[in-house]
Amino acid sequence: MLHQIKQVFHSPKFVAGFVIFVFLLLFSILYPIFSPYGPMEMVGNIFYAPGTYVSVVDTAQSSEKVTMNVDTAQATLDATLTDDTRNKMKTWLVNQAGIAESDIDIEDTETLISLWNENYDPELSTGMITADKRAYERLNTQIQTLEESGGIILATEDEEGNLEVSEEVDGQQFVNVNDVTNKVAFPLGTDNFGADVMTKLASSIGVSLRIGLLAGLIATAIGLVIGLLSGYLGGWVDNLLVFITNLFTVIPSFVILILIANSVGQAARGPMMVALIIGCTGWPWTARSVRSQVLSLRNRDHVNLSKLSGHSLPRIVAVDILPYLASYVVMAMILQISSGILSEAQLSMLGLGPSTAEATTLGLMMNWAQKFGALTSMSWWAFIPVIISIALITFSLNLMNTGLDQVFNPQLRDS
Repeated sequence: MLHQIKQVFHSPKFVAGFVIFVFLLLFSILYPIFSPYGPMEMVGNIFYAPGTYVSVVDTAQSSEKVTMNVDTAQATLDATLTDDTRNKMKTWLVNQAGIAESDIDIEDTETLISLWNENYDPELSTGMITADKRAYERLNTQIQTLEESGGIILATEDEEGNLEVSEEVDGQQFVNVNDVTNKVAFPLGTDNFGADVMTKLASSIGVSLRIGLLAGLIATAIGLVIGLLSGYLGGWVDNLLVFITNLFTVIPSFVILILIANSVGQAARGPMMVALIIGCTGWPWTARSVRSQVLSLRNRDHVNLSKLSGHSLPRIVAVDILPYLASYVVMAMILQISSGILSEAQLSMLGLGPSTAEATTLGLMMNWAQKFGALTSMSWWAFIPVIISIALITFSLNLMNTGLDQVFNPQLRDS
């Protein structure tokens, strides 16, 4: 046994998959412990972008302001002027001011603004419709305002209700973020409920892994028992079990899964109930594979010797047959876990996943992202990390399965 374990951990594919899986498992366990927020706690507004948010009041009233030689007006212009605005400026400079197109680089904000200030004149906008003239006038006003913006004035209200200037904050004054008391970090932003996506993602990975593990154990156990009995006993028992297995195989298991999940009802569909439903519908291919293995084992000499010795059926199956299937059963269970996680995601996308009041899963996060417009609003942080997490989990499990197959399959090992 120890030798086989060493062989397994000498497989690069198994080790790579194992490392990815353990990393995701530790992330799902440890991050929620250290996170200051709960997975369903509303800490912000909907779809805040990833980043660190600091208190505006703290930064404005901070006594630790420092002045830096930074052109804040230029940086503001760089961020404000969109590609569409830059192209409009270029069009006006070429058509109305007669500037050569080759002399205009819309990526160079400083040169573009300089050309605009030198050449823009409302009187040159001849031959243009009134709406376009007004649009360029508004654009020129916006540029002048951005260039002249130098800071803000802080005012306080006296006893009579009059505002008095208490402080003027220059545009080149900065505050060290470490000196700001109130700040909130959202590494992956917030979702449609205003909850921290990183904390919810970690919790969801943990719940999805538990669902996949339980579903995989149930499906593997059912398939193993049916496959062992069918392959070893043969006769009418084999015919009956094969008929049942074929029945479940012919009818797509996902259709059965949807029907059962829908009949259970939303209130009763907790994570473990969903895992039970998935496990009870995902066993047929394991049963068929185990049966074919047992058919090749039941007439071997050591099995016949046990029969002649009068050993009971449970002992023969447990001692003389099951050990030869151990590696295959482990690989089948890994695939069943992966299948269980994907099945939960599919069910949740259809609105048939676990009750949202009990837990959050990767599938539910995808469902919420779709339902509340994360895709259309380009709030990528609400669904891309979920897709990557599902892909990494299934990829790691399949890598581990491939590594085990190479270790225990003589044909693959020798090739």
